[in-house]
Amino acid sequence: MAGDYRKSQRSYNMLRIWGTNTSPEERVRKYLFSKGFRYRKNVRKLPGCPDIVLPKYKTVIFVNGCFWHKHSYKRFVWPSSNQEYWYNKINGNALRDEKNRSLLEADGWNVVVVWECELKKQAFDDTMEKLISSIQIPSIAST
Repeated sequence: MAGDYRKSQRSYNMLRIWGTNTSPEERVRKYLFSKGFRYRKNVRKLPGCPDIVLPKYKTVIFVNGCFWHKHSYKRFVWPSSNQEYWYNKINGNALRDEKNRSLLEADGWNVVVVWECELKKQAFDDTMEKLISSIQIPSIAST
């Protein structure tokens, strides 16, 4: 939790967090590649710059961190310091995610969200099975 660290340690931890090529994203990418899926990473031309884009299947995948994207998950805890900043930041992320999802779906994309907590060891296999089944198979007419 945020309160378990001194301010300097928390700042150091936050500076080390990147928006792309995170380890959860890498786990999903490696799994998809091992199953024969080929994809593009972080396509900036699409709303929200999806983490994984499968153009052949017209599917985009977002691998979201539970904290940063406000996953309504029993372990989500609001930070106790600088509450106004974090409230605005996290709720702003969630609103932006919903807007990007709507734009992508309106453009005909299948949008899949994989949450960081779903990639834990005990849930990984089930999550990946659900992911594979949610990827749309291209119709014969479009090939």
